[in-house]
Amino acid sequence: MDTPLLIIRPRAEDVEGQPILRPLPSAKCRNVGPFVFFDHMLETIYPTGKGMDIRQHPHIGLSTLTYLFEGQLQHKDSLGSDQVVGAGDVSWMTAGSAIAHVERTPAPLLAETFTLHGLQVWLASPKAHEEGPGHYSHHPAATLPVSDNLGVQIRMIAGSGFCLESPVPVLSPTLYAEVKMQTATTLLIPTEHEERAVYVLSGDAQLNGEAIEPHALVVLPAGEEMSLFAESDVHAVVFGGAPLDGPRRINWNFVASDPAAIDEARRKWAAKDWPTVPGEVERIELPR
Repeated sequence: MDTPLLIIRPRAEDVEGQPILRPLPSAKCRNVGPFVFFDHMLETIYPTGKGMDIRQHPHIGLSTLTYLFEGQLQHKDSLGSDQVVGAGDVSWMTAGSAIAHVERTPAPLLAETFTLHGLQVWLASPKAHEEGPGHYSHHPAATLPVSDNLGVQIRMIAGSGFCLESPVPVLSPTLYAEVKMQTATTLLIPTEHEERAVYVLSGDAQLNGEAIEPHALVVLPAGEEMSLFAESDVHAVVFGGAPLDGPRRINWNFVASDPAAIDEARRKWAAKDWPTVPGEVERIELPR
C-alpha cells in the first residue's frame, strides 16, 4: 500500500433518545464523494411504548437515505409522502430548495418491544439540483440487487459498483453497498469510483493487512485497489463516488454551495415560511 490509510473514529451523539455514531463530517474528512453526513444508529432495544419521534424539520441541497438493518421507521414529508420503511428498504428523499419531514416509530410497533439499528446518510446534491422541487421514493428490499459469491454478499443500496446497480435515483456517480463477509473471506474493492470509504459495523477486518476496528471509518487512497479481509464474520458498508463539484457548507439541516442559500433557509424556517408535513403541528425550531 503506497498511501497511509485515513482512519476516522466517530463521535457519539444522541438524536431524540437514539444513540448514534457520527464519523462524517469530521475535521479530518468533510465528505467522501457526495456523502457529507453519516449516522450509524446503534442497535437499540426499545421497551413497549418507547420509540423514535423526530418532529418535522427542514432540509435543502441534499438527499437523505435511510437504510435499516432492524426495526421500522415511518417517513412523512411535505410532499405528502407517508411511508413505513422496513429493514432492507431504502427511503430516499431529495430536498431541492425546501422540504420538511418527520421520522418516527410506527404506532403499531410501539405496542411491543423492538430493536432499531440502521444508517442514515446525507448526499450533497450537485449544484444543478440544489434548487427546484423535492422528491421522495421508497425502494423495497426485494428491489435492491445482490451478489453472493464465495462467502461474500454485496447488496447495492444506492448507485453502482461490483457489477451491481441500484434503482435508487441518485443524482451523481455514487457507491453505497452493504457487505457481509464470512470468516477468512476477501473482498477486492476496485477503483471504479474515485473516492471510497469503508465503515465496519461489526467484526474484525483488515485492509491490505492493516487491522480495522469496528465502528472505524476508513477513507481509501484514490486510485488504489484495496483488499478487505474478514478475520471473523464482518458486516460493513463501502461507499463513495465522484468528487463534489465544489465545496459545501453544512449548517444545521441545510447543505449548500452558496452560504446565502443557507442564510435564506434559516430565515424562512424561523419565520414559518416553509412547506409543512400534512397532519403535523410540532416542529423542531431553529437552533440559536
